[in-house]
Amino acid sequence: MRPAKPWRGIVALAAALLTSSACGTTGTASTNLATGLSGSGIVIALNVTTLNNPYFVQLRQGAEAEARTLGVTLVVQDAQNDVTTQINQIRTVITQGVQAVLINPVDSDLSVPAANAAANASIPVIAVDRSLNSPRVTTEVSSDNVQGGQMAAEALAKAVGPGDVVLIRTQEGASTTRDRDRGFDEGIALRSATHLVGSGVADSSRSKAVGVMANLLQQHPEIKGVFAENDEMAIGAITALGNRAGRDIAVVGFDGTPDGLNAIASGKLSATIAQQPREIGAQAVETAVRAAKREHVRELIEVPVKEVTRDNLADFRKN
Repeated sequence: MRPAKPWRGIVALAAALLTSSACGTTGTASTNLATGLSGSGIVIALNVTTLNNPYFVQLRQGAEAEARTLGVTLVVQDAQNDVTTQINQIRTVITQGVQAVLINPVDSDLSVPAANAAANASIPVIAVDRSLNSPRVTTEVSSDNVQGGQMAAEALAKAVGPGDVVLIRTQEGASTTRDRDRGFDEGIALRSATHLVGSGVADSSRSKAVGVMANLLQQHPEIKGVFAENDEMAIGAITALGNRAGRDIAVVGFDGTPDGLNAIASGKLSATIAQQPREIGAQAVETAVRAAKREHVRELIEVPVKEVTRDNLADFRKN
């Protein structure tokens, strides 16, 4: 029997993945397949926590643009905020022969079996935006979320002055939550006049944040500020606060999404700590290609975060 042609495996991979939309796989492979075959022939899988979030949509867009530039095939999967779905999706692409796996973990601990499965198959694993607590991860491309939490504390204290504040957290188990919590706690501890009096978890969801904010406001009616660990939750908090948002209660978000920037322009959001999701996605793909070629890559690649206020909003809207 003659050996199979390598390009046939890539075609089969793309075809199989395009039929698996029920499991959350997008059609990205179809747009990149021709370039992948005519270029390096490298196929990379990007598994994202959820594409029902503008931040992760921007991350995917950055990854797709870099894949086109480098002439590789990128297959994008949506784990839909479910660890089991994420593990199963990654196991599927492993059996179908991808050369590198980018994982944006739903949970930094519970998603580890996905990373280990890829490593067992000698496939490089790149953790994207969040860490994976496995020594078998090749590299991590993310923001410095501890620094971002510290910047958020500084921005909120500046907006509030003396007074009580509350925290709306993202997902339990995500490294971004732990790091932003840590940075915010450290930043608030440096400011004796600003006190953290309560917190709640809204799973990065705008709609859930409405309820969480309403509960926190009922428990702590005299608060002067809110830090929501992503812009979606910040906007949910603003909805719950009504006309108090931006007037007697300051809100600070995180991510720098288009809706977050619009909320700053309206005066409802005092500031957001802007990550650069497109840059994270692009650097993750570039790193994955290097790793797939067995070139040396750094263990950690950090993309800077920046504070956005009305004073510098125009600079970020250009990007």
